[in-house]
Amino acid sequence: MDNDKKNLDCGDQLCINEAGLHRIKENLPDEELFLDIADTFQVLSEPTRVKIVYVLSESKELCVHHIATLLDMSSSAVSHQLRQLRNMRLVKTRKEGQHVYYSLSDGHIMQLFHQCVEHVQE
Repeated sequence: MDNDKKNLDCGDQLCINEAGLHRIKENLPDEELFLDIADTFQVLSEPTRVKIVYVLSESKELCVHHIATLLDMSSSAVSHQLRQLRNMRLVKTRKEGQHVYYSLSDGHIMQLFHQCVEHVQE
């Protein structure tokens, strides 16, 4: 039997052939991409930052004071968490006078968040 067609034994069932494994391995992204993805999930592993993403997903944008009010936190504590979210490019800022407004960087963040909520609630 040709090696590309030979199925690999995965216990009681045949799961994939060698050609399939080879194709998957060839298409693996660079290690840096996996590290960046892990960093994104790590920054979202803090419940306060998840709450911030939630309140931002429910509004167009909010200033630090409004986020702090919604979450019953100090503005400085919220600012610290927002800085980490901004460093990971999950939120963006817009300055108007002395106020800085925060919003989610793009629709991908909202999709990721809502998909995670759906997954956890199933």
